[in-house]
Amino acid sequence: MGHIRGTVLQTPDVKDSGAASVAAPDTPSTLKRIGYSLKSPYFWANWTVLLALVVAVIVFWALSPDTFLSSYNISTILTAAAVPAILVIGQAFVVMTAGIDLSNAAIVTLSAVTFGAMFAAGQPLILCMALAIVAGVTAGVVNGVVIAQFKINDFIVTLGMLSLAQGVALVISNATPVQVISEPLATFALGKVGVFPYIMILAVVLLIIAQLVLTQTRFGTHVLATGGNTETARAMGVKTKAMKIAVYAISGGAAGIASIVLISRIGAAEPSMNTSLLLNSVAAVVLGGVSLFGGRGNIVGPFVGAILLTMIINGLIVAGVPQYYQFIAIGLIVMISAVLVRSAK
Repeated sequence: MGHIRGTVLQTPDVKDSGAASVAAPDTPSTLKRIGYSLKSPYFWANWTVLLALVVAVIVFWALSPDTFLSSYNISTILTAAAVPAILVIGQAFVVMTAGIDLSNAAIVTLSAVTFGAMFAAGQPLILCMALAIVAGVTAGVVNGVVIAQFKINDFIVTLGMLSLAQGVALVISNATPVQVISEPLATFALGKVGVFPYIMILAVVLLIIAQLVLTQTRFGTHVLATGGNTETARAMGVKTKAMKIAVYAISGGAAGIASIVLISRIGAAEPSMNTSLLLNSVAAVVLGGVSLFGGRGNIVGPFVGAILLTMIINGLIVAGVPQYYQFIAIGLIVMISAVLVRSAK
């Protein structure tokens, strides 16, 4: 090559070969990085929910190609997912402080019957909604105060609040549902933009606010610090007790908002607790990659996890799968996700 080109062109020839020798290892190093990522438990913990969502869409579309991805069914999924998606926002904040809220479904019931009692008494709709949220926040603050001030295990405290809130709800309502006939609520529940129901749009707005609070404010940093290492966070000046109370208040507030959405959907304030709301909120947090040990996580993952769980149930129903197999599928998904999150601790 050198004799044909001449000595003038030898220098570029050497440079080219040098560049090639430098560039050549780039391909295997890139493949190695991809391989390391796929082997990393952090990758699977963070991306489980998105990958599961894609797989679920493909599987259920293959099983029911004419029904599953229809605009009507997509709207149905989003409508059903709105309440658990709102509820999981509060649960995610709690879990990021290494806690758990087992009372959120009961607080939804308490907030709902508070709304129903005020509505039956002829109070303005806006006041009924406000008092429902206040009831939820109050129950959440009680959880947080008992956990933070008296240093009692959150599992025990929120389990006690579950029973307390359910009992108070039955007393207030006299164990009787209150019918809520309201044109604004009906419009809110049934209205949509394209395939997106108003209630899911509300949930997305709350998601955006919560994610910004978590990632762009000092409060969010302190929440993660409290969950990561409470003693270290306290030594750095973080008011960890206040953070604990705040996240449980957020969870209670989310339950209050969820109760309003639930009432708008069913047209009544029911005094009976929907246990699936509790189970789905915990499952969605696990699916979303939030560390059950605190200190790591986001809001988007659990939110998508709530939609995924709703989609799985819907897809199995559309495919004609018996209900008991639905529980098996959800249980397996949650357990696998929990193992991945635990591996990334």
